[in-house]
Amino acid sequence: MRTEILVVGGGLGGVAAALTAARLGRTVVLTEATDWLGGQLTAQAVPPDEHPWIEGSACPPGYAELRRRVRDYYRRNYPLRPDAAQDPLLDPGLGVVSRMCHEPRVAVAVIEEMLAPWRSSGAITVLTGYEPVAAHTDGDRIEAVTLADRHNGREVTVHAVYVADATELGDLLELAGVEHVIGAEGRDETGEPHAPETADPLDQQAVSWCFALDYRPGEEHVIERPASYDHWRTTVAPFWPGPQLSFTDVVPITLQQRTWPLMGADRDAGEHFDLWQFRRILAREKFATGAFASDLTVANWPQIDYWEAPLLGVDTAARQAALVASRELSLSFLHWLQTEAPRPDGGTGWPGLRLRPDITGTADGLAKTPYIRESRRIKAEFTVLEQHVGVEARPPGSGSEVFHDSVGLGSYRIDLHPSTGGRTYIDIESYPFQIPLGALIPVRVDNLLPANKNIGTTHITNGCYRLHPAEWAIGEAVGALAGFCLDRALPPRKVRSDQAQLTDYQQLLSDTLGIRLAWPEEIRSRPHHY
Repeated sequence: MRTEILVVGGGLGGVAAALTAARLGRTVVLTEATDWLGGQLTAQAVPPDEHPWIEGSACPPGYAELRRRVRDYYRRNYPLRPDAAQDPLLDPGLGVVSRMCHEPRVAVAVIEEMLAPWRSSGAITVLTGYEPVAAHTDGDRIEAVTLADRHNGREVTVHAVYVADATELGDLLELAGVEHVIGAEGRDETGEPHAPETADPLDQQAVSWCFALDYRPGEEHVIERPASYDHWRTTVAPFWPGPQLSFTDVVPITLQQRTWPLMGADRDAGEHFDLWQFRRILAREKFATGAFASDLTVANWPQIDYWEAPLLGVDTAARQAALVASRELSLSFLHWLQTEAPRPDGGTGWPGLRLRPDITGTADGLAKTPYIRESRRIKAEFTVLEQHVGVEARPPGSGSEVFHDSVGLGSYRIDLHPSTGGRTYIDIESYPFQIPLGALIPVRVDNLLPANKNIGTTHITNGCYRLHPAEWAIGEAVGALAGFCLDRALPPRKVRSDQAQLTDYQQLLSDTLGIRLAWPEEIRSRPHHY
């Protein structure tokens, strides 16, 4: 196949890149290893982690459209209560992490709606079930990528002028020999206050294999006891207060020990939210009486963070073993909840907790893929450091660094989960930030652009650039950059190094696409709070 732009990876960044390039008149092939587009929002079953200003003009325009369409989907298809249907800020799940928690398959449907006219016109060709197996290079360019059908092994080679790596682990960086980093950089290299003293490539954030649940009191839905159940029931990490099969963990910000309730916390009365509310994706109270027998929630909780072994920098067998162990941890925690977890009434277990494979689109009820928090990252022309966005690392009240080559906005705390290097949470304040063009340009390769969590950040700053809205913003910038470079027959690094070209590209982003490139000053200097 031949196309102008190949986007490998159909997560939020990949979808955003494809849509943006198509809107600028370019042809795109978009590939995805699973059968669902949407990445962390869908195949990984992670409700959106968003910032306090997401309902305003700082939201990436394509992401704002996605959010609007999700709400419209519920209004068109679900028996909402009248007040919920009329609420312009409808939140179907009333989860804690977002003002709009929703079911993953709704997001899949909405993404398909957004792509539909471009697919029909031929501007975007989508290949699902394909994963990259080889990259064909000529000097500093990628000429083509070969992808294999995961079901039958059939291979297709796609030739493209520009290639976007939107995979969850930065797979093309390794396949094409693009200079990149894995794990944690050292403080001796970056000067970041919260980096380890020296680099540790195998120090990578935990992954989590999420699953969806409802609750059917009086029914029996206990799953088979996983083979590694006793391991997770007894093993204690040095930085953790006990086994993960427990309601006890630590507060990420303070590292103080805490104990969760599973259900029943009254947030209106000022009580801390419970696990059930944390990432709830359907709240019965928003729908007609009797429409649903139970809420729906997603388990993406500290108890299923898998930190025993990394996915990157190891051979295929070791990576596969880590993925199997991650699945076993999630199933073990569910089995513990169903059989041994202490209840407030003095009993043990909630056997009525039921896996919902129809919600995750799988046979076993787990998400299609694990939640990936950290990827290979390009060695970039410019690397975002903690000193650019972290509150403690910046002059008091200064706000985030202002980048002259901004291509979009994001905001989240620097939120690193426990790692395979034996470190506990790093959860510290950051300022709302810009996405610099220099972080999207590899130091050598001319026509590869990162469109996921693989941009020029560090192990530390990845902790705030990795969330849903920022990934979409990165994808928008990449799709626009590829289109701009095709129009002018320029390599991306020339756009950044030539002020006139940079100005024209930024005007394309802001004037044509409606992307904001700078935070209002009163927001830029306000630390992000959950």
